[in-house]
Amino acid sequence: MNQADDVRNILRSCRTVAVVGLSPKPHRTSYDVARYMQKQGWRIIPINPNATEIMGEKAYPSLLEAARHERIELVNVFRNSEDVPPVAAEAIAIGAQALWLQLGIANAAAANAAQTAGLRVVQNKCLMVEHARSV
Repeated sequence: MNQADDVRNILRSCRTVAVVGLSPKPHRTSYDVARYMQKQGWRIIPINPNATEIMGEKAYPSLLEAARHERIELVNVFRNSEDVPPVAAEAIAIGAQALWLQLGIANAAAANAAQTAGLRVVQNKCLMVEHARSV
């Protein structure tokens, strides 16, 4: 399956997204993207160790902690490319369906590990842009 197929499948099947690196600051891109997806009816689960609540949702310090309380379908990453491997490992460990690396973020080793574990993977694309394009 190619990345375009993965984008279509994720947009069609996922509705609960953990946003790793979601900022509580409204001027940040992560906030804009998460707010847009929330307005489209998606459930947002903020992953930020420095926050307790973002956009009216309880924030968790890690994916592993969030998965103890929430069912996570998609992991959307707003972190530097070199910080992706442990996030991918957590996405695999919690049984997420997919890993989405936002525009400007790519990590071949992490993507390969996630794909090998059965996750759909999208790199270097904006979830909000792809969703808006599909509706």
